[in-house]
Amino acid sequence: MHLVRVRVRNFRGIAYGEVHLNGHTAFIGDNNAGKSTLLEAVDLVLGPERLSRRPVIDEHDFYAGTYVDPAKNEVVPIQVEVIVADLSDEQQRHFRDHIEWWDSLAKTLLVGAPPEGTDAPHVSAALRVFFNGWYDVEEDDFAGDTYYATPEMPDGSYLRFSAPDKRKCGFLYLRTLRTGARALSLERGSLLDVILRLKETRLTMWEDLLDQLRALPVGETEDIGELLLAVQDAVRHYVPSDWAEQPHMRVSDLTRDMLRRTLTVFMGTGAKRSDGTIYSAPYQHQGTGTINTLVLALLSIIAELKQSVIFAMEEPEIALPPHTQKRIINSLRQKSAQAIFTSHSPYVLEEFEPAQVVVLKRTAGVMTGIPATYPPAVKPKAYRTEFRTRFCEALLARYVLVLEGRTEFDALPAAARRLGELDPTRFKSLENLGVAIVDARGETNVAPLGEFLRSLGKVVFAVFDKQSPEALAAIKA
Repeated sequence: MHLVRVRVRNFRGIAYGEVHLNGHTAFIGDNNAGKSTLLEAVDLVLGPERLSRRPVIDEHDFYAGTYVDPAKNEVVPIQVEVIVADLSDEQQRHFRDHIEWWDSLAKTLLVGAPPEGTDAPHVSAALRVFFNGWYDVEEDDFAGDTYYATPEMPDGSYLRFSAPDKRKCGFLYLRTLRTGARALSLERGSLLDVILRLKETRLTMWEDLLDQLRALPVGETEDIGELLLAVQDAVRHYVPSDWAEQPHMRVSDLTRDMLRRTLTVFMGTGAKRSDGTIYSAPYQHQGTGTINTLVLALLSIIAELKQSVIFAMEEPEIALPPHTQKRIINSLRQKSAQAIFTSHSPYVLEEFEPAQVVVLKRTAGVMTGIPATYPPAVKPKAYRTEFRTRFCEALLARYVLVLEGRTEFDALPAAARRLGELDPTRFKSLENLGVAIVDARGETNVAPLGEFLRSLGKVVFAVFDKQSPEALAAIKA
């Protein structure tokens, strides 16, 4: 089971986008290329708890803030469609009324009823579902829900794709920078809550805890007592004497949802109090690296319990050393049906095959995703050896400068940096301009490397010695 295609319309910075995935995937691209937006869009469709937020969407989730077309006076919806292919036997039984067939070679759904060629090795059972969000004119509010894309009902409507249905797909989205504070709470959708659901554990603690809190005395000091008696006397000027009797303070307004948000795990910090006991602090007060490592440990538990899960995660490298990044990536790939990451780390990216590294680009609201194939003049055996040192920075940048050899590779950045120091009003370093540099290792490699990088949506420059007319034409092209 894995995601194979995502289509997005009118969501945040994406007017339209279509991206294909090939198993485990790493999304890369400039800041604001839309990496996080793409994962948020998938979460709108597949996230079991996502639609429980209120409101589901708001004004700022619409591209350019446009949710009504002023020319046509029509509502402009947000639409996100995903296809999950390679369904298990259990999933095919559960979704039997909504099955379609995905051709992984043609990267399209087969057409027909029943479609021909479903027994081909490159064709698998697939599920197509979508999110539709809109501005409700009558309610003056925003609404949204998820649906099966097939079959379409006679009246043009679609059957609802519910939260229990989504859990069959096993999608879990982790926003690394924002997950730590609630990962070990019992909020709905937190990692602990997911684990308890998978274990089919029913918590019976809430009523007992609420009873204890209702009886817990709070603020029983002389000053508070006198103030509350004064309130009681003032009220009795207006109402019968048995009203507002014996005012006192209690923790009695808490609900189960409030407790879920409030309760969290405390962990030892290593610091000792004067009496020799270990001081414990809330989980989110631990170091960033510790938080992220613990989050990933919980992910491993979820993967083992669920058997088939799609993990989507932002920047697993944050606050973690390179060897831990690599271990995390490989562990999650082994334990999940599909692992999807956004990343800026060369240590993460070099763990993926080139076809699994998707370069995202967004121009005038249109998003495209291009697989990073093997660079020219680099053999597969040498790819991992050279990836981090030669190509990773270029894949992560918007602008790339291809240099003919090592002399230029060393000299030009140093010259640019020095010019920036001497006259910062006129000059900037290449790093400051967001330009990555690549050593072509020979003049014959300048044109092929430039063509390769341009095909990935990069703006490419080159510096080289005098060329023959033919070679110069190839470089310019």
